[in-house]
Amino acid sequence: MQGTIHNRDPFLKNIARKLGRKQKTDPVPRPEWKTEVHRETLKGASREQLLEIFKKQCRNIHTTVMETTREQLPVTLKKLVSENGGGPVVISGDPRFQEYGLHELLHETWPGQGISVYRWQEGKKEENIRQAASAKFGVVFCDHALAESGTVVLQTRDDQGRALNYLPENYIAIIPKDTIVPRMTQAVHAINQAIENGQTPPSSIHFISGPSNSADIEMNLVVGVHGPLKAFYIIV
Repeated sequence: MQGTIHNRDPFLKNIARKLGRKQKTDPVPRPEWKTEVHRETLKGASREQLLEIFKKQCRNIHTTVMETTREQLPVTLKKLVSENGGGPVVISGDPRFQEYGLHELLHETWPGQGISVYRWQEGKKEENIRQAASAKFGVVFCDHALAESGTVVLQTRDDQGRALNYLPENYIAIIPKDTIVPRMTQAVHAINQAIENGQTPPSSIHFISGPSNSADIEMNLVVGVHGPLKAFYIIV
């Protein structure tokens, strides 16, 4: 759903008049910087090197990292959930659950395990939030992962609300290996390009670095304060 902009031209003309100039209508050229540290950092790192940097940083942010293959992903995921208290589980409507063979997660109950699953549904805001708040696990696919900070990047969509990231007791982010990039620079660039190519801008973009914590309040770090108590990253 796209909004409608009202009175944009009169508003901008009024600003230009107050500044004593005509309204500018030409696009603003992108600046060219003398140095581009944001692009040069980890620029030459291989995929394997980025993965190792990512895993090392995750240890610093109290996040458990697991590696698996696409074929073993269903087994790895079910084992992780079962060994950490079971369900209920809430997932997004991301089509990659189908693409990566997680068909059992699309059922209301995992066969043979009795773990209930709820899939985020467009247009059911209150029920989505209720299910997320009562879930033992929230499971999502990330859009990008940042090696430098151990961060996963997710865009809000109709089938993936923001509450899914914050209300469940535990958080599982499935990370396709090819989504790992050096840092925020590359992720934001990719999102910007997609929007320039016609993709509808998301209502919010989330940069999540491990479980919730108190950061540096009074120099006393407490993990699991106001969101997921534990975070797990599964690299595929």
